Order: sequence, then C-alpha cells, then structure tokens
Amino acid sequence: MPLPAKTASNAAVNLLSRFLVREQFEPVSEQPGLFRLTDPDDATAFKTRNVLYHYGPERLVIGNFCALGTGVRFIMNGTNHRMDGPSTFPFLTVGGSWVDHFDLLTRLPNRGDTVVGNDVWFDHSTTVMPGVHIGHGAIIASASVVTKDVPDYGIVGGNPARLIRTRYSDPGIARLLVPARWDWPPEHISEHVRTLMSGSVDQLRDTAPSLQHP
Repeated sequence: MPLPAKTASNAAVNLLSRFLVREQFEPVSEQPGLFRLTDPDDATAFKTRNVLYHYGPERLVIGNFCALGTGVRFIMNGTNHRMDGPSTFPFLTVGGSWVDHFDLLTRLPNRGDTVVGNDVWFDHSTTVMPGVHIGHGAIIASASVVTKDVPDYGIVGGNPARLIRTRYSDPGIARLLVPARWDWPPEHISEHVRTLMSGSVDQLRDTAPSLQHP
C-alpha cells in the first residue's frame, strides 16, 4: 500500500524531537547521582540503549548505588498504543498526511514516572515497564519483567515478576531505612565499606552519622 504523499509537518517533528532529547534521568535522593553501575556493554549510551520509547514528559528517576546488569531496559510510556478504537496501529508515526492526526497521541495511556530507589540491583536482561516504583534495596532477578511496584528490600523474579521474598523482616526493613546510607558523605562510606557490605542491621545503625551520639 503506498504511503500518503504529504510530508510530515515541521511542528509535529519538532515536538517529537523536543521530547526525545529532554533530560529526565535524575536521582531520587538529595545527593546528585553518586556511583551508579550501568550496562557494561556501553555505559555512556544509557539513555539511548537502556531507556526506550521516552517521548513524553514522564521521568525516569534512579537513586544512588544502583547496579544495572547488561541488557537492563526501562520501557517508558511512549511504548503505549491506543486501545479504545478498532486498530492499535500508530498510523501518524509513519508520516505523510497521517500526521494531521497527531493530537491522537495526547490521549495515550500514561502511567506516570518510573521511580527506582537507592541501592537496587538489576540482574542481566531485566525489563521495567512504565510507571513502576521500585523500593530501596530491592533485587530484580535475571530476565524479569517488572510490571508492578516492588517493596523496599523485596526480591522479585519472573515474567511478570512476582515477589519471591523480602531480604529482611518488616521491623528490620524499617530500621534499615532510617540511616539512609545512600546519602552518607563519601568519606564516611569509605570508612565503613565492610559494614555496608557484610554488617548486620545493628552494626549499620551504629555507624550511621545521623544516629551517632556524642
């Protein structure tokens, strides 16, 4: 079938281009993005290789000390198609006279921001769907597809990802969140790396600068 002869309007193209280059990758905690391990295949291309269909104003917010394995993908709201009519095909993205109906994109489903807490580990080839909130300290198993929110210190896996267990008890999780170790000064982190990686909840709280007493 031949495509419509009319070329895409400059206004529509410029609008789409503005969305594509908009800066939306930002930290969830107060310090500006300390230490993230992104896809080792090409860490510098994170926003083009690992963040897909980011055409709208929603944000991807990722906290400090998050580790992302090879092939981790964040699917943004731009992946959605209209489902309230007979066809789900996005005709206007093809170009030509079909772009006259660009307004139809304004009524796409939108699940809002995707938010990842601090100290989250994404194993190889995990996928996060639009609008998901992942809590602090969570672990996402290899090849998981995360379609729902993940609680603090939750371990999820599968397609769709389901909660396997939490890393600590509810009281333990509550006590772990208070020290907010992801906001510690770098020099304090350097002094307590062993506690951060292998210590108990009590040991972590004992080393937290905000909880120490003179």
